[in-house]
Amino acid sequence: MNTDPRLTIANSPMSPLQIVAVALTIGLNALDGFDVLSMSFASPGILAEWGLTRAALGIVLSMELIGMAAGSLFLGGVADRIGRRPTMLGCLVVMALGMFMVTTVTSLVQLSVWRVVTGLGIGGMLAAINAVAAEHSNARRRNLSVSLMAIGYPIGAVLGGMVVAQLLKDGGNWRSIFYFGSGVTATFIPLVYFFVPETVSWLAQKRPEGALDKINSILKRMGHAAASGLPVIAADARKKSVFDLFAPGLIGTTLLVAAAYFTHITTFYYILKWVPQIVVDMGFQPSQAAGVLVWANVGGALGGAALGLLTLKFSLKGLTMAVLLLSAVLVNVFGRGQANLQELSLICACVGFCTNGAIVGLYAIFAQAFPTHVRASGTGFAIGTGRGGSVLASIIAGYLFTAGLGLQTVSSIMALGSLIALVCVIFLKLKPESVTSQQ
Repeated sequence: MNTDPRLTIANSPMSPLQIVAVALTIGLNALDGFDVLSMSFASPGILAEWGLTRAALGIVLSMELIGMAAGSLFLGGVADRIGRRPTMLGCLVVMALGMFMVTTVTSLVQLSVWRVVTGLGIGGMLAAINAVAAEHSNARRRNLSVSLMAIGYPIGAVLGGMVVAQLLKDGGNWRSIFYFGSGVTATFIPLVYFFVPETVSWLAQKRPEGALDKINSILKRMGHAAASGLPVIAADARKKSVFDLFAPGLIGTTLLVAAAYFTHITTFYYILKWVPQIVVDMGFQPSQAAGVLVWANVGGALGGAALGLLTLKFSLKGLTMAVLLLSAVLVNVFGRGQANLQELSLICACVGFCTNGAIVGLYAIFAQAFPTHVRASGTGFAIGTGRGGSVLASIIAGYLFTAGLGLQTVSSIMALGSLIALVCVIFLKLKPESVTSQQ
């Protein structure tokens, strides 16, 4: 028996329960990808049924992003205070309710309110699952686990798009999308309840009543040896709070990772949001544009998986810097235009490979850069501010195109987001992972 159960998790092979917990975080992140794409698919039906203007619809689309930003910023702190597991369960309830209630709305205001509610749940979930994937993993596979969690987004976008296409086939009602989304989200509630225990790192740090018994019960379920006692943590370390994100020791890290995510996400969402219109402007059909976007998401999933596997052999920081540089280069290549649809699909897949690979690398950096007591809060702050970058991506590119700038010039300007993120990562100092550093 040992006195630090975190060492048991860090140094032991991952058990089936740990692997299942990480796998569920992939599915939970996929809900984000599905939800974002589902609203895009539902938009034509909503416009036709309610006679809305595109400007009014744009407001509704932004409501979800606002909710996600608020959820990431504020509910990440909740996950650090009351635990990862109850936060995840609460967010799932909020998400399922928000998606279901969209099917009952009769006005733009009601629709906007429930999209904000859904966004709140997704934002809080994203902050919590990053910590869960990291803390349920051993030291060797921690970066891989977080990377696999992060590729849930493009997987959800691709699979969700396929499902939605079938739901809307032959004049299907747009509400069926949200019935489906609500049902799938509700299905995850019992899965998380039974197969995602609270993390040992959080219990050892926060020490709620009966912490040792809870830790040993979890270790037993994982097939690991029980702990004889709780690790010794200095009194001042136990008093740490989420506000330490902006204390002298962490504020530099907090601002650098938030800036890196914010700037790169403008490049990432430039591709994600503008590819369909750009492809149509090149003379291709809207249906073909949707296919190109699917390839961008397929490339994104492959890029995230590849980066995760490479972290087993190479430096996380170095890999993230490399894909940020390649993102900037390939977005410029995309801006040159392509002669045919096959070449366009290939370059978009390559762009997705690198841009999402960089997103995955940044998620893994969040998990490594922040100690246990602010891991979800730090992740939430970075993601929450990054959602602002996702909004700006569409706005900035729109103004640039309206000003008469060509695709090459606009793409070169939007690629600067990845280059700025690269500079931020260069200056970021990541501490070697250890149990003591997580305190």
